[in-house]
Amino acid sequence: MKNLTTAIFEKMTPATTLYSDIGGRLYKKKAPQGAEFPYVTFFVVTDVPEYPSNKTIEWVLVQFSIFSSASGTTEAEDILTHLRSLYDDCALSITNNTLIYFIRGNFIDLSDDSEGIETISGTTGVWHYMQEYNISMVGS
Repeated sequence: MKNLTTAIFEKMTPATTLYSDIGGRLYKKKAPQGAEFPYVTFFVVTDVPEYPSNKTIEWVLVQFSIFSSASGTTEAEDILTHLRSLYDDCALSITNNTLIYFIRGNFIDLSDDSEGIETISGTTGVWHYMQEYNISMVGS
């Protein structure tokens, strides 16, 4: 899995709009305490292997979460658009694997206007969008 997560990080270079949107703040699993908004986290939800013909095919579900503390939804929606632009049907160079597909799955808006989260500067409302991707790759 390390090879896949490394490839996901490497796809988001400083030249991408997503990188600019979030100031390069892409984190695996969770953001560090006190992380500046906006940022994106991702993690592997599931990884199911198959073993046909002496090969290993992996069916992977990855979840990206977008977090924004802006007063409206525009910032989070722009980040979502740029995340999709970067990763929808993307080509990844994954060490020791060949990518078959990287396709968009479920989207969920997990924002809750009634609650905030505690930050260094106090409580703030947060927009939280979740985008899943279905990935298939063959091991070498």
